[in-house]
Amino acid sequence: MSTTAPLWLFTGPEFGERNAAVEQTRAAAQKESGNLDCHSLYAQETPVAEAVSLLMNGSLFADARFVVYRNAELIKKKEDLELIAEWIASSLSGGSSYLVLVSDEIGVDKKLEALVPKDRKRIFWEMFDNRKEQWVVDFFRKEGLSVEGEAVSAILELVENNTEALKTACSRFSLFFPRGHRVTEEDALSLLEHNREESAFTLFDALVAGDLEASLGIWKKISLSKDSSPVQLMAGLTWCFRKLADWHRLAAAGTTDDFSLKKAGISGKRQIDQYRSAARRWDAEAAFRILSLIAETDRLLRADGTPLQGVQTELFIYSVLRLGGRAPAAPVYG
Repeated sequence: MSTTAPLWLFTGPEFGERNAAVEQTRAAAQKESGNLDCHSLYAQETPVAEAVSLLMNGSLFADARFVVYRNAELIKKKEDLELIAEWIASSLSGGSSYLVLVSDEIGVDKKLEALVPKDRKRIFWEMFDNRKEQWVVDFFRKEGLSVEGEAVSAILELVENNTEALKTACSRFSLFFPRGHRVTEEDALSLLEHNREESAFTLFDALVAGDLEASLGIWKKISLSKDSSPVQLMAGLTWCFRKLADWHRLAAAGTTDDFSLKKAGISGKRQIDQYRSAARRWDAEAAFRILSLIAETDRLLRADGTPLQGVQTELFIYSVLRLGGRAPAAPVYG
């Protein structure tokens, strides 16, 4: 019988390496226990009590359950922590389930972190710019392509700051160009600008630019995607505006140096410039107002269901750009 709880905590903004670690953990669990019943849950959508119930109850069609619980930074309530502690005690006495807690933040509630075995906690930091450049060059080499330095810079400017997004973007080049082709800056701009997928992060870009029309257009594209979820969109925007609140906190302390910003999950020239612009658009008070507005919009999206999601999200975008995060007194159109 294992004396270590089958519990892991993976945090930090480097999605690609973090997701690879989750997959490695899943593979190890499968090797140890056999056939797994796997679930990927979000804290905003699935209460801790429901996740723990899933872990505590055996599966009829698998040897063990494997649960990935995302946005773990939201786990703070005493009763939720007690439920996880109960599951840990149960698992140590012969349970057949695994739990991986995941967060985009650097850390989670200290009491939650204390429940996780020391050797099963890991922070996935974003790569330094020079390492990302080499990652792109190496990826193209494996695909049988070479790439100009200007093209590498363009890719890093246009793609989200993590290896998962980079892998998705760079994979497209091998579909459009034959082996042996040397990718130019023009190739990169043409391919990525015309095939960019919209997300909470591209919406944040448009909001920072103060472009209401572009922001509403991005939301429309997201809403038409079969994989779209307004709740997940709000989760992504929460991450962005929490980073803005961190920027203001560091600025107030006079510590906006590269090292302090990186610890807060803000790194790379493009991202630093983005948050510098965001800080000029929304001061610290406005950033906290917007975070409160996101939480209220998230509540309404869950309560009212699909029919009103479009109106509620458009009203949210209007409020962020035109009212500084204040809710309008009456519905606004146009």
